[in-house]
Amino acid sequence: MTSTDETDAVGRPMPQFPEPAVLFGHGPARIIAMCNQKGGVGKTTTTINLGACLAELGRRVLIVDFDPQGAASVGLGVNANELDLTIYNLLMDRSADITEIIRPTAIENLDVLPANIDLSAAEVQLVGEVARESVLARVLRPVLDDYDVVLVDCQPSLGLLTVNALTAAHGVLIPLECEFFALRGVALLIETIEKVRDRLNPRLEIDGIVATMYDARTLHAREVVERVHEAFGDNLLHTVISRTVKFPDASVAAEPITTYAPSHAGAHAYRQLARELIARGDAA
Repeated sequence: MTSTDETDAVGRPMPQFPEPAVLFGHGPARIIAMCNQKGGVGKTTTTINLGACLAELGRRVLIVDFDPQGAASVGLGVNANELDLTIYNLLMDRSADITEIIRPTAIENLDVLPANIDLSAAEVQLVGEVARESVLARVLRPVLDDYDVVLVDCQPSLGLLTVNALTAAHGVLIPLECEFFALRGVALLIETIEKVRDRLNPRLEIDGIVATMYDARTLHAREVVERVHEAFGDNLLHTVISRTVKFPDASVAAEPITTYAPSHAGAHAYRQLARELIARGDAA
């Protein structure tokens, strides 16, 4: 990983992330929870586009839609409201077969485990379960050898579903919108991650914080990124995702930006993010 003459958003030398080696086999998957209790920070956009870019690099990727809004499912062309079986059934019924519920997407190597509003009931129904925090880990176990990376798109809360995602995960990627209100919640999220690590999942680590909705023209965005770097050091990834109308346009088209506008700067940024995570050892 050699450095270029360029610098990143906080003035660090920008490394040259190499094209990853070809994989000759798949699995076991590394599970990454995409987590931030604040809504509207680019979690689902990052989940979909990072998943598509990892798939483009020959990785087999499963996106787990773990938000009752079902945005990741819709963003990948799956109308989860028309499905009889979703991840809710897997959480509630031990006899449900995950391989029957996983859906292929239009992107080669990229599958989705869909969710819809039914999932909102799971949080209440799981409260009385034994080992309620580790239900998602049980659900995913049968397919981990089929994938290289599993990305869990968490809901914007620190409730039982998010704790399930953190308990199942090897790492956490925190998409952070470049504005001060988003910054305030990160300390609480880090505290929750540390509690889960101490009590439920000792292997859990923070893979990084990725700055989203960045606008280099505004002092505000630059200051937020500087503050994140001061507080979290190299946990702030080099890659930043700039604000662009192309992301919502791609969402409306129900496809990742890599196929909707493959030569757009946003597509290049997510490809760089995928290479950065692989280079750091945080993805296969």
